[in-house]
Amino acid sequence: MPDPSGLDEWAAAERPRERLYHKGAAALSDAELLAIQLGTGTAGTSALQVAQALLGAYGALQELAGRDVAEIAAVRGVGRAKAVRLASAFEITRRLRSRNRHARPVLSSPEEVYTRYAPLMEDLRREVFRLALLDAKNGLLRDVIVSEGTLSASLVHPREVFKPAILEPAASIILLHNHPSGDPTPSREDVRLTRQLVECSRLLDLPVHDHVIIGRERFVSMAQRGDL
Repeated sequence: MPDPSGLDEWAAAERPRERLYHKGAAALSDAELLAIQLGTGTAGTSALQVAQALLGAYGALQELAGRDVAEIAAVRGVGRAKAVRLASAFEITRRLRSRNRHARPVLSSPEEVYTRYAPLMEDLRREVFRLALLDAKNGLLRDVIVSEGTLSASLVHPREVFKPAILEPAASIILLHNHPSGDPTPSREDVRLTRQLVECSRLLDLPVHDHVIIGRERFVSMAQRGDL
C-alpha cells in the first residue's frame, strides 16, 4: 500500500526520514523537518507540500511556532492531530532552549530571567502573564501562567498572582509577561499593574524582585527602571 504522505514516491535516499537517519537532522530543510512531524498529507497533497504551504503562509518556523493550535489545525491538510503534534514539538524546543545546567535554575538578575523565559515567550502571539516562584536563594521552585490575554492586553487579578506563591510557599516572586509586538517598552497599564501588585506583596510580606517584560530579542526590567 502506498504511503499516503507521498514520501514513498521519493527515491529512498532522498526521503526526509531516510536523509535524517543517515545524514542527521541538520541536513534537512525546514519544510522537510515539518513534513516528518506531520507524518502524512491529504489526498493529492504530500506531507512536504503541506509543510511548504505552512511556511508559505507564516513565513518562517518562528512565526509558525507562535500560532495557536486551533489556527494551525484549520490549515488545509493539517487538522487537529497534526497541529497538536507540531505544537508539542515547538514546546519541547522552547523548554530545551530555556534550560540551563542548574538542577534548579537561579534567577538573580533580569538577564538570567530573560535567558530562561525568552525562548518560552518571545514568539507568542498572545500576551501571557507568568509568575516565577523563588526560594530563599533565588532558585526557581516553579512557574505559573496566571493569564493569557489578547494580542494587546491580559487580565491579571492580584488574587490569582499571589495564591500560587502562598501555597508553594515561595520566599519571593518575579512577574513576567510578553509583548507580542516585540517591543518590550512598558505601557501605562504595565506600570499601574506592577505598582498595584507590589503594594499587595508588601501586605503579604512576599517580595516582588522584578517585573520583566519580554519582547523580541530584548527585554525591559521594571526594577531597573525604578517602577517597583
